[in-house]
Amino acid sequence: MSTLHSNQENPHLARVERGIAGARIPRREEDVQQFQTFYQENLGLIYRYVYSKVGNREEAEDLTSQIFIKAIRGVDTERGPRSMQKWLFQVARTTIADYWRVYYRVSTNSLEELLEDGWEGPAEEEYKPVSSMPTERVQRILQALPEHYREVLTCRFLFNLSIKETALSLGLTEANVKVLQFRALKRAADLEHIAIISK
Repeated sequence: MSTLHSNQENPHLARVERGIAGARIPRREEDVQQFQTFYQENLGLIYRYVYSKVGNREEAEDLTSQIFIKAIRGVDTERGPRSMQKWLFQVARTTIADYWRVYYRVSTNSLEELLEDGWEGPAEEEYKPVSSMPTERVQRILQALPEHYREVLTCRFLFNLSIKETALSLGLTEANVKVLQFRALKRAADLEHIAIISK
């Protein structure tokens, strides 16, 4: 059994590497080396993608480990590197979807049971004035955009992914990413203009 060498550039990902070190990896030495290279090339990219979807470092590390363990078990070394990367992102999307399904699976209680347990009903929210802080404005605009625009802008500008990396992470073509980015920026500018006028 071979272990994957440590990623010195991203020490916070050491936990991810320890998580997959004990997993069964391909038997042939050639396959082991091929997977190690594939792993090193994609670890940071997958981690950033997962973190962008869950927003929690520990959860992102755990999910990244799970994704690569699934990849080890189902890897098809006959695929080309680009095809393997697309497949890896599909594994990542499925794993994240499973995570959120479990996360939001809550037991349903009747209103009477909740009231008996001391629940007082929904709390009234205080009015929060609109802040002129740039980060808050950006977050408001992103939330107002459709999800596919928001994902493209998040990958491109918050995670500094290239057009190619964004296309791979979202399962789109590079041309589609460019078009979506253009449209998303135009829509965001329109939203910002409307927000300024309404003040």
